[in-house]
Amino acid sequence: MSITQERKKEIFQKSSLQGSATDTGSVESQVSLFTTRINEITQHLATNKKDNSSRLGLLKLVGKRRRLLDYLHRKDITRYRALIAKLELRK
Repeated sequence: MSITQERKKEIFQKSSLQGSATDTGSVESQVSLFTTRINEITQHLATNKKDNSSRLGLLKLVGKRRRLLDYLHRKDITRYRALIAKLELRK
């Protein structure tokens, strides 16, 4: 269930403002990584319904992502809207 280093670099490169694979600290990079992990855990829980420890980890990740998105919404609304559109988080 873990993400490989190559996959992480690819995620960071796609989501980074500068297109750098080493930009791991930006809000966009962190939210993109959390979104990827959330999607993987959600698929895991679809087949393993009784895995409560993974469910708890999923809830924690969703909370972290929510806090980062709230921070970005307060600081820079245009970056927030661009990130939401890029990751297709809202319907």
